[in-house]
Amino acid sequence: MSKKIKKKKKKSNILFIIIFFIGLGVLSYPMISRYYYRIEANNQVQDFKNEVSKLDKEEIARRMKLARIYNDTFVNHLEKDPYTDKEKSDAGAEYARMLELHEKIGHIQVPKIDIDIPIYAGTSEEVLQKGAGHLEGTSLPIGGNSSHTVITAHSGLPKARLFTDLNQLEIGDKFYIHNIEGVMAYQVDQIKTVEPSNFSDLLIVKGHDYATLLTCTPIMINTHRLLVRGHRVEYVAAVDEKLIADNIASFQYKYMFYASLIVIVILLMIIIHLKRKKKRIERTLRNNAAKKIVDKSKESEN
Repeated sequence: MSKKIKKKKKKSNILFIIIFFIGLGVLSYPMISRYYYRIEANNQVQDFKNEVSKLDKEEIARRMKLARIYNDTFVNHLEKDPYTDKEKSDAGAEYARMLELHEKIGHIQVPKIDIDIPIYAGTSEEVLQKGAGHLEGTSLPIGGNSSHTVITAHSGLPKARLFTDLNQLEIGDKFYIHNIEGVMAYQVDQIKTVEPSNFSDLLIVKGHDYATLLTCTPIMINTHRLLVRGHRVEYVAAVDEKLIADNIASFQYKYMFYASLIVIVILLMIIIHLKRKKKRIERTLRNNAAKKIVDKSKESEN
């Protein structure tokens, strides 16, 4: 093999390696950043659990009493869309101080889409970049007759899934809200896409205990709001914990399948590239050999 071909081959390899790693970085960034967010979210959830374990029953009862008083004196009226920049609530809003532990008022768990993320008071961008926010103007997430809490989170963030997969929920699926007192189970009974200014489905309905998960839709366009509402059902630890485990396992298998598919596609691309490069080299060598034969033939004739 001539020096010229070797040099050309080396340049081709370097260019391929550069392009390959750039492409791999682009493909891997969302996966890696979401993995790190997942670790951080798990840490925040665990931090909340640890702080709850330090509270005695009297302190929990005192805090919950204040939260119920707040909900009982509620004016059933909403005027603000959580994703309208000019109207966002401030992070760490004072109204939810009785439920807060290290800024968190609980965590929201949706097993079907394998998320368990902290809930903060308010819907400022600072809050929505790190977890779910409680929509101020709706009931605090403690449940109760004639209450309706709204939990909101972003969709489509490259660094965290948050509510990106909320559109996969179906009627009958369950989600869970954890607060200082315990766990509340909700079963999805309504899924709607509405205009940002339509708040009618977020209001309290007398005699009902509702929780709605809210996010922007379509992803990256954000012209509407996806509302997934659930009504309170009994939380039975033995049944619900198995349901949670089964749903998470199912989602993780699906996630692993797609991750494996990406790896296979990358490997196939490498194999195809190497085969094509080998054929090009062999063709170049054949052409060079043929050229040498022709040149020698011409020299002998002369």
